[in-house]
Amino acid sequence: MPEAVLDLVGVGFGPSNLAVALALDEAGAPAGCDALFLERQPAFGWHTGMLLDEATMQVSFLKDLVTMRNPASPHSYLCYLRDRGRLAAFINQKSLFPLRTEFHDYLAWCAERVGHLVRYGAQVVDIRPVPGPDGAVDLLDVVVHRDGAEEVHRTRNVVIAAGLQPWLPDGIERSDRVWHTSELLHRLPEFESVAPRSLTVVGAGQSAAEAVAHLHGRFPEAEVRAVFGRYGYSPADDSPFANQIFDPDAVDEYYVAPEHVRRRLVDYHRNTNYAVVDLELIQDLYARSYREQVRGTQPRLVMMNVSRLASLSQEGDAVRLVVEHLPTGELTEFETDAVVFGTGYRPADPLALLGSLADQLKLDDQSRPHLDRDYRLVTTDRVRAGIYVQGPTEHTHGLASTLLSVTAVRAGEILAAVTAAVPAQVLTASAR
Repeated sequence: MPEAVLDLVGVGFGPSNLAVALALDEAGAPAGCDALFLERQPAFGWHTGMLLDEATMQVSFLKDLVTMRNPASPHSYLCYLRDRGRLAAFINQKSLFPLRTEFHDYLAWCAERVGHLVRYGAQVVDIRPVPGPDGAVDLLDVVVHRDGAEEVHRTRNVVIAAGLQPWLPDGIERSDRVWHTSELLHRLPEFESVAPRSLTVVGAGQSAAEAVAHLHGRFPEAEVRAVFGRYGYSPADDSPFANQIFDPDAVDEYYVAPEHVRRRLVDYHRNTNYAVVDLELIQDLYARSYREQVRGTQPRLVMMNVSRLASLSQEGDAVRLVVEHLPTGELTEFETDAVVFGTGYRPADPLALLGSLADQLKLDDQSRPHLDRDYRLVTTDRVRAGIYVQGPTEHTHGLASTLLSVTAVRAGEILAAVTAAVPAQVLTASAR
């Protein structure tokens, strides 16, 4: 049987729901909200396979999990730096962009601070309606598999933050020699003693370019091939005016805009986020390639641009690739020790857990769920329990939906909506 009824259950505990937990922690007793967060991983972790020593964040540290909502929060990045004894040193380097490893440590620091609200190793498998005497659904049962047993947590509201899933092209399957960039650092140790002769990276975005640079530096005897469909990596537009698309006010404007305006905005500003690379990294890779030309030696960094992967087959410890040069149709066949796909991520479907509740959702003409401004799924009148989602909401809330830029503000908006909906008698009891 479920435990006492909770006001909020968070499904997933990545940065999005972590931000909700921090907002709840700041609110304290006046919020009157009993919450629990469920995470399938055994401990907190965020893109651990790409925590490259040299990689920096692509977003300002001021867009941490709290500052845009509450600059005085004790959970800010600046408070983290002070706690770690690096505040002055960070200021001295005159950069808005922390190392990715450092930002991950900040997230883990935050997660530890609200660890009492989280259960790790908890795989949510279903969210079931609990019909009342009148048939209305005021409560939900969140079903969890944990430590070989089933748990049920009854709640008035759920916040689903299903996160992103690594995406591979159709027909490509992972193996010991075929990886996604999300696995990069977890896979490489087994190659340290092998001394690979050839490594190949497929993709044109930031993760792919970072993988190329890392492999080229880590394996000084190996040839590293980069396969992508453009003439060169495209630089990310991080100019000040373009970055306004990620402001909280821009979410308000996007939400009320007609569908054709929303599509136009995404098309206009796609180069702020999708398949683009930091200019500094592009210049670094070009400089490496040029130095190899100057030396006149066999190049180790091979850019197979305006090309696509035509076929892949694994033969023992080698992967055989056929790459097509798009302008001429010429095919190049070669063997490589491993292939890394920097082909991005796709949002996990937050509705997959809803079961029969999915029939109660109101959809648009493209079968996408309607959402209120506060990220609550719009349902039939029968469902009165709150179901909130943190991604994928690009069709209603804009380009920042899967990014850190509005995470702090969004967490506050969701928590405000949840606490406003908690019955008054519950708030009174929680405050006592």
